[in-house]
Amino acid sequence: MALNRPIIKLDIWKGDWGLPSIDVESLRFLACARFCGTEYNVNKINNPFWTSKGSVPVVHYGSKEISDFHEFLDLLKSKNVSPDEGLSKKQIAEAEAYTNMLKEKLYPALLYTWWIDEKNFTSFTKPWYMKTIPFPFNWYYSRKYWSHANSVMEALFESLGNTANVETKVYSDAEKCLTSLSIRLGESEFMFGAHPTSIDATLYAYLAPLLKAPFKSTVLQNHLKSCHNLQKFVIRITQRYFSQDCQEFEEQKRNMDRSTNDCDYPHKRRNQFLATLFAAIAMFSYAVSTGIVQIPSKWKIWKKESSDPINVRLSLLWDWKRMMK
Repeated sequence: MALNRPIIKLDIWKGDWGLPSIDVESLRFLACARFCGTEYNVNKINNPFWTSKGSVPVVHYGSKEISDFHEFLDLLKSKNVSPDEGLSKKQIAEAEAYTNMLKEKLYPALLYTWWIDEKNFTSFTKPWYMKTIPFPFNWYYSRKYWSHANSVMEALFESLGNTANVETKVYSDAEKCLTSLSIRLGESEFMFGAHPTSIDATLYAYLAPLLKAPFKSTVLQNHLKSCHNLQKFVIRITQRYFSQDCQEFEEQKRNMDRSTNDCDYPHKRRNQFLATLFAAIAMFSYAVSTGIVQIPSKWKIWKKESSDPINVRLSLLWDWKRMMK
């Protein structure tokens, strides 16, 4: 008799821009589960307050609740579906080294891009979270994430002084990190060959939101796009493993474009009519002022003298009584 094993359930942040989630850790867990081919259910949320831990991601497996990535890898290993199955000790050590580099060099830059950069924060990040998270939790979590980002910056770069120095250092470290990853990946599909592992899940989680989010300040995003193999890496994983999210986003965009065009149509027709009307009045005024058109004696005309015919202003009154005679 087959054992009735529980199914992995994932609580993660909801997605946007064609991604299954906009959150780094949520994407990391989800990509890893997807790479394994294991059975799982996903609960995409827009309010972490109601989760069992008050944050995401959370993995539910029977009575277990897991929010640590390494514990999640241990769970997958116990189910004999580890994405790192077959890796040598040297490869596992290399993967750990790159994971640490991402956390130390790229993660602070992601926090800076999302929460510290003034243009991004006011024009993109804060409006997105305020719209996505229901009131009043949107105020709480926006403030919480902003405070966390500032705390990280102060802890890591307090000695650098002003914001300009911090920004230079943060982006410099992140760009070097991206370049190193690009060189390491080379022409390969994944970090260790033809099949994705946990380091690929981690790399995808860090890069995908940076590549896809519609930032206003794009310093780091532009550097990522210049690393063409990293850009292709993100696109490849999104299309291969999360094609449904990508297709749903494209369909939403098409529907929004159609809706916008439908709403704009009556205004467009109105503007065309008014433009035609004003042009006709201007042409008629010019014709009258230059004598091309003669006004019937039954019309009363008042003209404001002007050396420039274009500036002639007419006020026409129809003498209905005389016209009816």
